[in-house]
Amino acid sequence: MRYIFLTLIILTNIHASLKQEMLSLYTNKQYKKACRLGFDNFSHFKRNEELVSLYGFACLNSDYIDRLAIPVTALKSSPEARANASYFAVILMQKKMLYHSLIDGYKLSNLKLPSTTYVLSKVFDFYTKAKKNKNQNFYIFQDQKDAKLSYKLYLMKDKKVIKMVIEEFYDKMLIKRHIYW
Repeated sequence: MRYIFLTLIILTNIHASLKQEMLSLYTNKQYKKACRLGFDNFSHFKRNEELVSLYGFACLNSDYIDRLAIPVTALKSSPEARANASYFAVILMQKKMLYHSLIDGYKLSNLKLPSTTYVLSKVFDFYTKAKKNKNQNFYIFQDQKDAKLSYKLYLMKDKKVIKMVIEEFYDKMLIKRHIYW
């Protein structure tokens, strides 16, 4: 009985320290570290929907979109958790469909999907409405809410995999590059 109590105390302390570390990393915009920490320790907090959501948003903000599949399946017990799961699922699906379209020529123009304010979601919406040319190597999209903001979408061939790149420009200056595969 004594060992069970001691084990519960240790597990509670590990859980609390993990939560504090992930929250601190996220608050300090160290999203990649928070995502990696969550990925490595998911089994310790998989039933804590606040931490699962924090892990999901950390992965989203660090462009580790494929890691959103884990929170999508885990978030189900509360309305907020289900909303977060839906949000992550939309972005993950848009990434997969946009990649499929760019590489395989799959037509997306007839699709009506939910949208988000996340950059990949915006570019997905622009791409589905754009007129395409078979020889087109890249796409430039102008943000509809901010005339100084634009996005460039293209494929980058690596030795092992083809990557999808979205570059964000503000007043023609590169501000962020997102790379997905």
